[in-house]
Parts: sequence; C-alpha cells; structure tokens
Amino acid sequence: MANEIKNENVKNGVIFPVGEDNPYGQYFTGKSFLDTLVADPDLDDGVGNVTFEPGTRNNWHVHYGYQILLVTGGEGWYQEEGKPARHLVPGDVVVTKKNIKHWHGATKDSWFAHIAITSGKSEFLEPVSDAEYDKLGE
Repeated sequence: MANEIKNENVKNGVIFPVGEDNPYGQYFTGKSFLDTLVADPDLDDGVGNVTFEPGTRNNWHVHYGYQILLVTGGEGWYQEEGKPARHLVPGDVVVTKKNIKHWHGATKDSWFAHIAITSGKSEFLEPVSDAEYDKLGE
C-alpha cells in the first residue's frame, strides 16, 4: 500500500518517552515531540529525545558547538548544505561539527526518533523547501 505509515511504534517511545509537543516547533515543518533528558544549567550541553511524525523535519540550522544524533527508531534524513541527504535508520550515528548548516527529520512515510546531544547555542534558519524534501528517496 503506497500510503502506509511505517514504524508507528515509534510514536509511543522507543527507549525514552516521546515527551511533550516540541517547544521549538516553530522551527519545524510538521509535528515533533521533545523529551529533555539532560538540561543542567552548569553544562553547555543538552540531551533530548526528539520524535518526528512522518514528513516532519526541522529547518536548516547551525550549532555553534556540535551535535551528535543517535538514531533510535524509524527512518529519517540528515543533510548538510551542498551534500546529498543521508537516509537514517536505528543504530546510525551522525556527528555535526561546529557551524555546519544542516537539517534532519523523518521520511515521508515513517515515524522517526533520535537522541540529540547538542553543545553550545543553535541558530535555526530557513525551512527546508517542499521541493527539496519531496525529491528525497526518488
């Protein structure tokens, strides 16, 4: 079936709870959820479980530190500016270095979850266009 949604079990949490509506939702196309796992004011790092509904992705953005993504469920995409998108599945690890413009999110037909370990401040930029997103996986 062409419109079948994959990995629906992810919406109930894989390793950690799905969490609440993502407070950074204005920087996403679609709906996402965030369970903050580490938010210590004495640390410059945050750790969160981010869950994406099918078709959801965040805007292009940069981190002024680094970000490590540990994929825990579903299927998703990661793309750095000027490079092809990378298809992500559970067990994949992505390391984004300082000042690299990128985005990540779910495939069109699958829920997606990852743990995000982020150091330093982040700056969200323009949305990933539907034209850019729609041609992925063709």
